[in-house]
Amino acid sequence: MIIYGINPVLEAVRSGRAQELLVLDARGERVRGVVAEARAAGVAVRVLAPDAFRRVVPSGVHQGIAARMPAAPPATLEALTSGGDSAPLLVVLDGVEDPHNVGAILRSVHAAGASGIVRQSRRAAPLDGAAAKASAGAVHHVSVAEVVNIARALEDLKALGVWTVGLDAEAKLQYDEVDLTLPTAIVVGAEGSGLRRLVRERCDQLAAIPMRGRLGSLNVSVAAAILLFEAVRQRNRGRSRA
Repeated sequence: MIIYGINPVLEAVRSGRAQELLVLDARGERVRGVVAEARAAGVAVRVLAPDAFRRVVPSGVHQGIAARMPAAPPATLEALTSGGDSAPLLVVLDGVEDPHNVGAILRSVHAAGASGIVRQSRRAAPLDGAAAKASAGAVHHVSVAEVVNIARALEDLKALGVWTVGLDAEAKLQYDEVDLTLPTAIVVGAEGSGLRRLVRERCDQLAAIPMRGRLGSLNVSVAAAILLFEAVRQRNRGRSRA
């Protein structure tokens, strides 16, 4: 797989997953810094002519640098819900296919210290290119489980002791009224269509983010971040009272 952009490539080098750097122009200070780290780590570096670079990275804000790396093996639901010092905290993507949204959610999951992401393998956004760029390198640090069916995966998560909370604009319960200190999977749907019916019915609870303005909803990545950091807030408060 090919990733591009300074931050994603730098994180690939630091995580030990970069196999080769492809550089369009190494004169910029930040690009030179990434190249230096790559060479120090034993990663091969190739400087390409513009036409050759465009064949590898035909679009996207690449900042003159890209990297080849192997795709990370998918995680399992069991792996995401076991281990760790705190209760599992996951984000389940139901029909979220836009790579920029997927990348932004990956970034929030990593920033919140959550356990990982669950998504459907069919019609899923690739985790390279735009998704990796939007994640600012978090794609290298977040575990992703791919499943065939999201509704069935929610049942599997329940069997593993995980409480499933779906975000739904029509829900009567507000997001900060939900106990997110429990092992929790936050379930988010695609913008516009929201959660699919079967997925909504499988959730243990539905919660809404109150909207005070004229718009009826938030970008899905923003909504996921709000729930993630509400969970962080609740869990930190619980530890301070212990």
